[in-house]
Amino acid sequence: MNPIDWPEPARQTILLDWLNALAEAQGLRPETLRLAHADASTRRYLRVDRQGGGSRIVMDAPPQHGSMRAFVDVGAQLAACGLHVPEVLDFAEDRGLLLLSDLGEQPYLQALQQASAGEADRLMRDAIGALIRWQGGGDASRLPVYDEAFIRRELQIFVDWCVGREFGRQWNETQQAWWEKTCAALVRSMLAQPQVPMHRDFMVRNLMVCPAEAGNPGILDFQDAVRGPIAYDMASLLRDAFISWDEERELDWAIRYWEQARKAGLLAEHEFGEDFGAFWRALEWAGLQRHLKILGIFCRLKHRDGKPAYAEDLPRLFAYAIKVSTRYIELSPLTRLLEDLQGHLTQTGFSLR
Repeated sequence: MNPIDWPEPARQTILLDWLNALAEAQGLRPETLRLAHADASTRRYLRVDRQGGGSRIVMDAPPQHGSMRAFVDVGAQLAACGLHVPEVLDFAEDRGLLLLSDLGEQPYLQALQQASAGEADRLMRDAIGALIRWQGGGDASRLPVYDEAFIRRELQIFVDWCVGREFGRQWNETQQAWWEKTCAALVRSMLAQPQVPMHRDFMVRNLMVCPAEAGNPGILDFQDAVRGPIAYDMASLLRDAFISWDEERELDWAIRYWEQARKAGLLAEHEFGEDFGAFWRALEWAGLQRHLKILGIFCRLKHRDGKPAYAEDLPRLFAYAIKVSTRYIELSPLTRLLEDLQGHLTQTGFSLR
């Protein structure tokens, strides 16, 4: 049983008082409460057993870090699309506490690391099917807009925490101009895509392996959903921060997604509908923006939040970024900036998987 660390005694009291008050109605056994997992944010997840078997999940999301109302609202949208998400059984919004149904204990990441080629293909196809249902059935008009300002704010995390804090660099005027050209190119590419409901973190750590009859995959961590570029979530799935694939498999899954998206009408009246190459380029560029952001986030977790383990995946993220920036002439300014930070990666590459 994973012990619970309570850095703030007051938080422990708030959570346990709430849980004990729910115990009888929900059939809970509060004495079994233990850590399920923590993530890169201020949220964490606890598991508690039920009388007679089974378990529930407690989401502990201190309200000073933001309301979890979006989790409830977006979860309802996903469920309306026929997707498998945790059911909200109780929501104490003022205390930042939710009681949720439990989607199990096997994340996609763990399953894929151990899977045969055939099993990995089955799991990824399930994930692609779920993504198509979300993009085609969700109401993007009810979500925040992933606009130019939003994209640039995310890119600035790379500058502040990876370039500045991790490597101690301060760009000169020429380098700053290279960065601005990169940002402008990425913004143009992302805003030119069809805009759809976007999970924004559709990666294998946020997918759970569930029985087919329940609806595989289970989907988590969707509270930051936005209206944004159609290729972004697929880029998140294919080029994950914690597991990598050879490009042949990336292309196979991307083509399967593209064919399904065309059939679903998601690419109608856009060049992507007739040109997979254009879609693939957009996917690579959206993935690049994401990887630059995550490089900054992982460095921030290391330096600000005392979570150095995330920095172990920095080489994977640099390898993704170098791979894309060296493939497109428009991104050559970024290649120069990345070489300045991690020049050896342009020669040695990165061993995938």
